[in-house]
Amino acid sequence: MTGTNPLLTRHAEALDLFGDRVHTVRDDQWDALTPCADWAVRDLVNHLVSEQLWVPPMVRDGATVEAVGDVFDGDVLGSDPATAWETSARASRDAFAAPGALDHTVHLSFGDTTAAFYCAQMVTDLAVHSWDLSRAIGADERLPEDLLEFAVREVTPYAADLAKTGLFAAPVEPPPGADAQTELLCLLGRVP
Repeated sequence: MTGTNPLLTRHAEALDLFGDRVHTVRDDQWDALTPCADWAVRDLVNHLVSEQLWVPPMVRDGATVEAVGDVFDGDVLGSDPATAWETSARASRDAFAAPGALDHTVHLSFGDTTAAFYCAQMVTDLAVHSWDLSRAIGADERLPEDLLEFAVREVTPYAADLAKTGLFAAPVEPPPGADAQTELLCLLGRVP
């Protein structure tokens, strides 16, 4: 049950937040630009759906990145992005919430780690991309306080290394007196 484990509670909250934003996207917004370089709304949602689809084989089945290969590359949204999101989110939620799943070892691209660490990374990614999607479609950009605090604690220890991967923009200097959300977004290369 997600209510008994704080990590699963945050994961469920992050999935629900992003899902709420996906269901808010209007037909004329799928090509709108996001704060993520070179990604339109459809690209961003496709990325998050793909990420959720990776969870069952990685957590439940113990698959390696090489074994999964390119199965989730390309367009995983089809003609109904909201349904694709709901299906992938449910699969991710179920895989992480299975008894003992957070204790499993997962084989990520940078090495082996616990499923709990993987889940924590996914929570932070979902939270920040919820902001990206909100910004792109003009939705409420405020992250829930518990989710924000979790993301700050999770990403701060390794944030400096993220830009080196080429997958994240370099951190930007937050304005004086910035709140925690602004500081988090700046740390991850966003300009709120």
